[in-house]
Amino acid sequence: MGGPARHPAPLAVDPVAVELAKPCLDVGVYTNNHDEMRAFYETDVALPYEELLRAGGGVHQHRFGLRGGVFKLNHSRDPLDEDVTCFRRLVVAAAPGQAPARLVDPDGLAVEIVAPGRDAVEAVAVHWGSRDPDRLGRLLAEGLGARDAGDGRWQVGTTLLVVEEDPVAGPMGPMRARGFRYLTVQVRDVRREHARLLELGWSEGRPPVRLGDVAFISFVRDPDGAWLEVSQRASLTGPLPSH
Repeated sequence: MGGPARHPAPLAVDPVAVELAKPCLDVGVYTNNHDEMRAFYETDVALPYEELLRAGGGVHQHRFGLRGGVFKLNHSRDPLDEDVTCFRRLVVAAAPGQAPARLVDPDGLAVEIVAPGRDAVEAVAVHWGSRDPDRLGRLLAEGLGARDAGDGRWQVGTTLLVVEEDPVAGPMGPMRARGFRYLTVQVRDVRREHARLLELGWSEGRPPVRLGDVAFISFVRDPDGAWLEVSQRASLTGPLPSH
């Protein structure tokens, strides 16, 4: 993997147009190895378990608190394929009394625990490989209102995205594969934001769909195929529109 992104060209649109419903991103992984993965994140990483959601299609989503966000451990009943991912590493600020550590989860993802504030990590950092870091930086700034923190780092609320040049990043295949597969941004109007992201150069992953009274969600993808879930969750925004 190469070095950090170069400084991007000036933004083409207002970078604060997005309406975030939560000032951080959530992390989504898929696994066939529920017991070991849950023990690792609950014990070694010290993430508090919150709830189980039945996501359909034989997937149970186990949700953990992630320093203000959510770590989504999606356990699939059906065997998952191996696939490349653009999401390279997860860095988590240590909880009180927790020692820094460099770990690897049971499915092979590098996870680092750091002292809060180290390398500008307030809560969580995600290392994201891209064949074109300048382009991805613009998409993050224009699409998510990410603030340029320099040296290829982009801040979305308390989440730090570290964009690193990688000529073999992607293309990512289906979202349901083993490992770190997607990020989630919580917004106030999923249909508006989904359409706006497509206009800015993200590609269609899945169009918006309503999940009962819980959420409206959609998916978009960056040019390397990395998955971004766009979610309008009733618990954050109030009652959902009827259709």
